[in-house]
Amino acid sequence: MASSRNALATVSGRVRLPAQAVGALAIVVGVVLVLADLDTAGLPFVLTGVVLLAVALVGTFLGPAVRAEPLLLAAPVDGRWEALNSPTSKVPSHGTHAYGQAFAIDLLAAPAGVERPRFGEAGGSFLAPERFPAFGLPVLAPADGVVVRAVDRMRDHRSRSSWLAYALFFLEAIPREAVGPAGVLGNHVVLRLADGTHFVLAHLQAGSVGVRRGDRVAVGQVLARCGNTGSTTEPHLHCQRQDVASVFLATGLPWTVPGGLPVDGEALGPQADALGAPTEP
Repeated sequence: MASSRNALATVSGRVRLPAQAVGALAIVVGVVLVLADLDTAGLPFVLTGVVLLAVALVGTFLGPAVRAEPLLLAAPVDGRWEALNSPTSKVPSHGTHAYGQAFAIDLLAAPAGVERPRFGEAGGSFLAPERFPAFGLPVLAPADGVVVRAVDRMRDHRSRSSWLAYALFFLEAIPREAVGPAGVLGNHVVLRLADGTHFVLAHLQAGSVGVRRGDRVAVGQVLARCGNTGSTTEPHLHCQRQDVASVFLATGLPWTVPGGLPVDGEALGPQADALGAPTEP
């Protein structure tokens, strides 16, 4: 049963975004043909597009998640960080299977005695990223691996710290997706781990990525610094494990750290010594 579920999750990951793109295009073509009084030719395009979009939507929000033992990795950050959108709280953690996010987590720096500007109480809608404690903190390799993608061309933008700014954030989603992975993830690094799966570290600070494609990295090595690039409302680290390198075709995979990934609102626990090459627990 688990193998069938996992196979369905993988297939869903491969077809989700292509079905969405082709479906939307088919509807546009069909509507154009219908408006040109070519109903016989246009209606099949519209119906096909609706079916493809339905498949994409079901796979995105209702599709199955992979069932497997989580891979034990080292924490990708040091110090006290709070969890948001944690897979320990729910799966898919971000409410969607798109972009391999089923088991993703967002980490926000929360050092003791330091106040983080809170949404709606931050004193402004578009705060400079330097106002947030996560900005500029080191991002670490969670395991030994090989860099298969390293992007460092996106600029850090200001926060979206009010409802009006948050509305803008959703409007920005469409052009960001059109840019490609960098539009969504911002500056990011993708590692191939020892077991052949991949780990993504995203929203990195502009100019901070210190590795390039083909580099071998060791667990605990500083790869970059936390930033506010891509589809973000404030500086934080988004990280996830997935089966393939491309987020557009990826299926999310479970992972954990010593002590376990925290639930939403709780802090990452004290970390054990650096781990070696990852193994299944």
